[in-house]
Amino acid sequence: MTLWEVVAILLAGLAAGTINTVVGSGTLITFPTLLAFGVPPVTANVSNTIGLVPGSLSGVVGYRRELRGQRARVLRLASASVLGAAVGAVLLLVLPSSAFEAIVPVLILLGCVLVLFGPRISAWVARRHEHLGGLPEYGAWWAWPLVLLTGVYGGYFGAAQGVLLMAVMGIGIEETLQRLNGVKNVLAAIANTVSGLIFAVVADVDWKVVGLIAVSSAVGAQIGATYGRRLPSAGLRALIVVVGAVALVMFLVD
Repeated sequence: MTLWEVVAILLAGLAAGTINTVVGSGTLITFPTLLAFGVPPVTANVSNTIGLVPGSLSGVVGYRRELRGQRARVLRLASASVLGAAVGAVLLLVLPSSAFEAIVPVLILLGCVLVLFGPRISAWVARRHEHLGGLPEYGAWWAWPLVLLTGVYGGYFGAAQGVLLMAVMGIGIEETLQRLNGVKNVLAAIANTVSGLIFAVVADVDWKVVGLIAVSSAVGAQIGATYGRRLPSAGLRALIVVVGAVALVMFLVD
């Protein structure tokens, strides 16, 4: 690995850690970078997933204030992420890449639409639950299974996982976007950790790449946490949609 490759991967990891903490989709930076340097696609995917685990955990620490009072909610949704990520990791190892990649653009587009129209949909859902005193603390009944499906996607590839999580929770759970962003960081960290552990045991991993991304993404996550929490809900929503749209274009062009 040349010095230029080391620097490029470090910078990609830094950017990915920052973006993942604020929105998600940092994989759209690291994954293409690894491919450009000749790392085989599957090896790049699993190495990137493992490398981003420290960054995900760093993002959770950075958003610890927003997580206060959400312990029960996080634990409930975490079970969905654990199960989903395990299934997604297995799918990556047994299915051809074309089988899942075909639906990735659809999922990203759906996530962007849900985030964009989240307030209106949330208001409609809340009205339907008025006779119960509003949505339950854990969210609408369909939030858990949709988080599970997002975990499957995250375990398989993970790009724009944050966009999808924010869409699901933003509609199904009565909470501010910043606090939900903290939950999103926990769920994404769980998905990365579970799938990363599976990949570390059974997949071909480039541990040099893992080390570089691990260090730089952890630093980037703190940058994202510092500036991301300052965004108002409207600004955060707009950023999520923009990142999701860029992700969609990159997949379609690719």
